[in-house]
Amino acid sequence: MWTVILILIGIGLIMVLLEILVIPGGGLAGILGFALMVIGVFLTYTREGNTAGHLMLAATMVVNVGALILALRAKTWDRAMLKTNIDSRVNTIEEDEVIVGDIGKTISRCAPMGKALINDRFYEVTSYSEFINEDTEIEVIKIEQSKIFIKLKT
Repeated sequence: MWTVILILIGIGLIMVLLEILVIPGGGLAGILGFALMVIGVFLTYTREGNTAGHLMLAATMVVNVGALILALRAKTWDRAMLKTNIDSRVNTIEEDEVIVGDIGKTISRCAPMGKALINDRFYEVTSYSEFINEDTEIEVIKIEQSKIFIKLKT
């Protein structure tokens, strides 16, 4: 019986740790892991008595806290963390590349943001007033820092 109890608690601990460290959101693995640990402690109380149950409950709590501390200190987060610095921007617009009045064509639906081909380059654009369908001629009406505002070509 001790083997079953220890296996239940061990699998429960692994599932809780996976939920905390690896599996994004959901909570199903954590709930199942916690339930397995509760079942293991409950079986200890019912099959082995109160003293053994108290000891198993205390041991389970200590092992859970210890495993969590160890997992967080063992640079687990460093191994899972994205280490690449993203220093690019969506639109880097030189003064001469795009100017107000330039004509282009939408590549995707602008609702209100989308992509357009202007002067043989792709840009992220924003429709100023209405939604603009794909493959529609557009005109640049405003450039503000790295944002390009467009409207339907008239």
